[in-house]
Amino acid sequence: MTAPEPAAPTAAPPPPRSRTVFAAAHVVADPRADTSPDGPAALDWDATLAFRHHLWAHGLGVAEAMDTAQRGAGLDWAGAAELIRRSAAEARAVGGRLACGAGTDQLPPTGSSLADVRAAYEEQLALVEDAGAQPVLMASRHLAALGAGPDAYRDLYGHLLRQTTRPVILHWLGAAFDPALAGYWGSADLDVATETLLDIVGDHPGAVDGVKVSLLDAAREVRLRRRLATLRTAPTGGAEAGRQRAVRCYTGDDFHYPELIAGDAHGASDALLGVFDPLAPLAAEAVRRLDAGDPAGFRAVLDSTVPLARHLFQAPTRHYKTGVVLLAWLAGHQSHFTMVGGLQSARSLPHLRRAHELASGLGLFPDPERAAAKMRALLAVHGIEEAGAP
Repeated sequence: MTAPEPAAPTAAPPPPRSRTVFAAAHVVADPRADTSPDGPAALDWDATLAFRHHLWAHGLGVAEAMDTAQRGAGLDWAGAAELIRRSAAEARAVGGRLACGAGTDQLPPTGSSLADVRAAYEEQLALVEDAGAQPVLMASRHLAALGAGPDAYRDLYGHLLRQTTRPVILHWLGAAFDPALAGYWGSADLDVATETLLDIVGDHPGAVDGVKVSLLDAAREVRLRRRLATLRTAPTGGAEAGRQRAVRCYTGDDFHYPELIAGDAHGASDALLGVFDPLAPLAAEAVRRLDAGDPAGFRAVLDSTVPLARHLFQAPTRHYKTGVVLLAWLAGHQSHFTMVGGLQSARSLPHLRRAHELASGLGLFPDPERAAAKMRALLAVHGIEEAGAP
């Protein structure tokens, strides 16, 4: 199956009507900066913000300062805070939808207490809200490291939800994306963890817009989605003003997103996905077809992208960001293939070459010949001639 070739948008289309869709955006490193992998990140701000405008121009929301932006993998809290402030200013200028991650990564790697975790969350939550963005309460490595039980999670998240000024998105990032988050919500048993999460949402009606689920387990997500649909949240204005609605389930499943977003007779998932960074033109086209009442067309577009997504997110899944940045370079969104922390080396050359092949087959490159020349040059630098490339 071949997806239609995406066309560059000439004007910002309206956001999707049938689903709320965020693309988690990557950051563009400054290749001229004299930095080391363990030092503060140096970003090319112009290119980084231009990519956000690319996503908004396709009608997608931007999920900022999330895992795709290398939070905890080269981008520290000082850099993330500046990223949030700058992106929020750009979002206001164009009317773009923006959600931003609030976590605890300003804390030292070890030795933090529950009080420290709470204070760190409060600091980041305040910055996101002051910037005018929707907060995403990211899963905390520091909280997971404490080995606390469900009651500690209920107390901590309850404290945060009581002080938010607008409904937040809760983020459940699985161990496949970050092994340090194993046992989140106070239990290694995912059924027990799910009940704790649902208790937190149910105990704070109106404070939670939705839950982003990144467990790579479609059946579990569907079960959670149906439970969330029985809970209500506060109206957020616009078309929702004056009426409550169900708590959303935002899929973060970069393997099963077409069927999860398409949904079933009982409901559907919204989306907050790292894979929509490189897939933005096709993701936008697919959701427009869904808006037009063409679910078969939606699936025809998005199903064709799954082989690329599964390739980018293959184990170790946390290194998917390398393929994302490679494709941004090949597509002309940035002038180089350099990443924060030197993570351009986190995937093998055969992996990167295959990513190029799959993306090219989807028509993701505005200039396919230029993209192919860049890929040949990358291989040649590493001593691989095109004819004999693996």
